[in-house]
Amino acid sequence: MSEKVIITCAVTGGNSAVVAKHPKIPITPSQIADAALDAAKAGAAVVHIHVRDPDTGAPSNRFDLYEQVVKKLRDASTDVIINLTSGMDGELVLDSIEPPKIGQTSTLKTPLGRCLHAVKLQPEISSLDCGTMAFGERIFVARMSDLRELAKLMREAGVKPELECFDLGHIETAKRLISEQLIEAPPLFQFCLSTGYGAPGVPIALQAMREILPQGAVWGGFGCGPDEMRMVGQLVTMGGHVRVGLEDNIYLRRGVLASNAELVENAVGIIERMGASVATPAEARAILGLKKRG
Repeated sequence: MSEKVIITCAVTGGNSAVVAKHPKIPITPSQIADAALDAAKAGAAVVHIHVRDPDTGAPSNRFDLYEQVVKKLRDASTDVIINLTSGMDGELVLDSIEPPKIGQTSTLKTPLGRCLHAVKLQPEISSLDCGTMAFGERIFVARMSDLRELAKLMREAGVKPELECFDLGHIETAKRLISEQLIEAPPLFQFCLSTGYGAPGVPIALQAMREILPQGAVWGGFGCGPDEMRMVGQLVTMGGHVRVGLEDNIYLRRGVLASNAELVENAVGIIERMGASVATPAEARAILGLKKRG
């Protein structure tokens, strides 16, 4: 079991349906930044940031929105590690197979188009989704050429990739990037469990993913919905770091909507009752091999 556990808070996510379910889901840059700061004060060392259209709440990848969030976080007195998603604008939708017809709702862009905000704003971390996979009728595209380019762009910007893995094969893909020296040590893995499309949030899946990690890897994970807090305990037991937040689960308990800070507080309680302690941002930087950016 890890003595120091890093808590990441995923503040708002990229799911459009959640806006109708939670009236206080952070939408505007100011709301997202405030929620991230509240989560940091509650014990999160890292905040994982998506942005949304301020008028509609729809998922967005607009540079100006990221810029506003990052500025407010950096101007604040609260120390927190910023992790910007690079998992947007990678979706392909097919309206038909015969003949193949790309749907107008596709968002697929070049690797630079997906991570321009990370390259320019230079957060300490940016997520890198390591596998092409189907989310229902939507296909997230992560070819090896795309992943190599994303990794190169992040490395040149001095941004540490968080290698998001939804299944065992994604870990093997990430290991290829590491073997090609596109990822600097120590590599950081995030296991994305019980999303409904990849690996389930059960101990055997978590253990299998942990067992095939490369030597020296730093790793953590999360479970979605009712698995969120269950997974916190499992991750800590197995030596991993944890993620909670409204991106993954909107409920504090059955029927009671949560805030990000409340979810972080729950995770802190679980970690401390298990005999571990929560890493500060400074301690998290030491574990992850990061240099603070202001």
